[in-house]
Order: sequence, then C-alpha cells, then structure tokens
Amino acid sequence: MKETKYALGRLCFALALSIGVVLSCGSGGVVWAQAQKEKPVKVLTGEELYAINCSRCHTERYPTERTSAQWKTILMHMRVRANLPADQAKKILKYMQENN
Repeated sequence: MKETKYALGRLCFALALSIGVVLSCGSGGVVWAQAQKEKPVKVLTGEELYAINCSRCHTERYPTERTSAQWKTILMHMRVRANLPADQAKKILKYMQENN
C-alpha cells in the first residue's frame, strides 16, 4: 500500500510538471508546478499601426500632406477597405491629426 501511494505521488508530480498546474495528490498532499510565464502584450502606437497597415497597399503618406478633416474622411474610408478595428483606426487618426 505504501508503494502505491508513493507511485501515485510521483505520477501526480510528473503530471503537474508537464501541464503546469497545481494538483491534489493522494493523502492530502499538494504538488505545485511552476506557472507558465505569459509574455507582456506590446501596445502599438498610432505611428506603428500606420506603418504596418497602410504600407501594405501604398507608399507612406506624411501627416502634413492633408488637413485633420481630410485625414478623418480618409480614415473612415480606409477603415472599411483595410478592415481596421475601431481602436486601431482611432490611434492612426490621432497620430495623423497630431502630426500635421
């Protein structure tokens, strides 16, 4: 019986290490496995989003080439054409308007 508990404990420990969770084993023992570290998500700026999304189809346009109102109209149109999420389009528009 003692050998069975020992084998069960070793199995639980090995399983916990392989899947990275906390498991309850046998007679109330708890095995802790190291939690997986998540990489922090990088938040892209309007300038970075502009460079990534807009350069796919055409050459770079400078914010000074249009007025703020023109950039707003262009972004409304391009948001649909480029399938941009609203939050990304807002960041790009803010970048274009603040730098013209």
